[in-house]
Amino acid sequence: MSPALLTLRDGPVARLRLNRPELHNAFDAQLIGDLTSALVAVGQDESVRVVVLEGEGASFSAGADLNWMRGMAGASEAANRDDALALARLMRTLDELPRPTVARVHGAAFGGGVGLVACCDIAVGTPEAKFGLTESKLGLLPAVISPYVIAAIGARQARRWFATAEIFDAARARDIGLLHEVVDAPGLDGAVQRQIDLLLKAGPHAASTAKQLVRRVCAQHDRAQLDIENAALIARLRVSPEGQEGLGAFLDKRKPYWTQA
Repeated sequence: MSPALLTLRDGPVARLRLNRPELHNAFDAQLIGDLTSALVAVGQDESVRVVVLEGEGASFSAGADLNWMRGMAGASEAANRDDALALARLMRTLDELPRPTVARVHGAAFGGGVGLVACCDIAVGTPEAKFGLTESKLGLLPAVISPYVIAAIGARQARRWFATAEIFDAARARDIGLLHEVVDAPGLDGAVQRQIDLLLKAGPHAASTAKQLVRRVCAQHDRAQLDIENAALIARLRVSPEGQEGLGAFLDKRKPYWTQA
């Protein structure tokens, strides 16, 4: 049996590929655990500068595996809580990964698949991609993934899609902020590669910690304190080895050492 998750390396780029094509890369406990472990590993690997999340076969991820759902429907509330916490750990690990992440989205992205897209820093999809937060059809809600989906699409949009479970297309996903870019299927790999190239031209520390700045700014409601924190951050970055190299390279009209050929 093939592994449910493939980890592929191309120099500083790690690709994590969901590999259950016969089930449209649906989640079960094994895949959740494998993906969480793989994310922790690439997050700790200093040679990794970009992580791409993608799906094998016809879909990105169709959400929860039916057999897994059947098993959890018959389990106790405590077992369901533990199971949900495992999914929560996966989403938080991806959202806070200390490497920039790119979602390569095609086919179906439902339920937890939408959560994965929302947790990635950059999301590129094809016009044929379909999205749905379909839990309410089952009398459920996308509770575990809700912090990340709301952060991506906003509260007003989330109130609609969480309640209706309506399927929406890639154009709508881009309009509400879930996708950054929609490209024709033949151009998907090229569009993902363009994002990778841009990230590899950025300072490694800057690209990896940009999400931390965004999260902190969104959480800090004391504007005076925010000014102090941001001034301290830019001062620290300017005198850091990476900042000195980046500024020096710009002034000397040369490429910084981290730029890939």
